[in-house]
Amino acid sequence: MKSYLLESKSRRTSSVLATEPRPPRPNALTASVVFGLRAVLKIKHVPQQLGDVIGVPIVFTVMFTYLFGGAIAGSTSTYLQYLLPGTLVLAVLLVTMYTGATLNSDVTQGVSDRFRTLPIWRPAFLIGGMLGDVGRYLIASGLVVGIGLLIGFRPGAGWLGIVQGLGLVLVFAFSLSWVWSSLGLVMPNPTSVMSTGFLVFFPLTFASNVYIDPATTPPWLASFIEHNPVSHLVTAVRGLMHGTGVGGDVAYVLVASAILIGVFAPLTFRLYHTRT
Repeated sequence: MKSYLLESKSRRTSSVLATEPRPPRPNALTASVVFGLRAVLKIKHVPQQLGDVIGVPIVFTVMFTYLFGGAIAGSTSTYLQYLLPGTLVLAVLLVTMYTGATLNSDVTQGVSDRFRTLPIWRPAFLIGGMLGDVGRYLIASGLVVGIGLLIGFRPGAGWLGIVQGLGLVLVFAFSLSWVWSSLGLVMPNPTSVMSTGFLVFFPLTFASNVYIDPATTPPWLASFIEHNPVSHLVTAVRGLMHGTGVGGDVAYVLVASAILIGVFAPLTFRLYHTRT
C-alpha cells in the first residue's frame, strides 16, 4: 500500500514538471534587448509620459525663435540657424532625466526585486532601460529638427551634418543617463529625482550658449559659459550641422562622455547590486 501511494505521488509530481530540456540561459545582449523592448512597451501603454518629450521640443523651438529672434539677431530666420542646434541639445538632455525617474519607480515599487531573482545578467535591467530610452531621444530630436526645417532651418552641412550632430548628442545623452540612474537609486521617489535633476539641469542649460553669444554677457558669466560642458556640446553640434568646423569641442564631448560612463556606470551597478 505504501509503495502504491509513493508511486501515485511520483506520477502526480511528474505530470506537473517540465519534461523538455531547460531552455538555455539568455546571454547579456539578449537580456538587454528584452528590457529595452520593455521600456518601449511602457511608452506604448502609458503614452502620457511622452508629454514632455513632445511638448518641450515644440515649445522651445517655436517660442524662442519667434519671441527672441528679432530682438537678439534682428531676424527670426537668422536666429533660428543659431538656436536650433541648442534647442536640440536642450530637448534631448531634458529627456535623459526620465531615465532616473523611471528606474526609481521600478525600484521603489518592487519591480526590480523580481528581475534580480531571474537567472539573467543582472546589469541587463539597467542597460536595457537606457537602450529603450534612446527611443525618447529620437522622438525629441526628430521633432526639433522637423519643426526647424518647416520654419526655415537650413543646415550648411546638409543631412550629413544633422546626422553627425544628432549622433554626438545621443552619445552624450547616453552617458548623462548614468548620472540620473545613480541618482534614481539613492532618491526616495521619482519626484525627488526630477526635482534634483531640474536644479542641476536649468543652470547648466540656461547659463550656456544655447540662446545667446557668450560675448554679450558679463566677463564672470562668460567664463562660466565657456567652461560649461553643455556649451561645448552645443558648439560642437553647431559646427557639425553648419560645417563651420568644430575644433576640439567634439573631442571634449567624447572624452567627457567616456568619463561620465567610466565613473557613474560602475557606481550605478554597485548601488543596484547593494540596494535592499
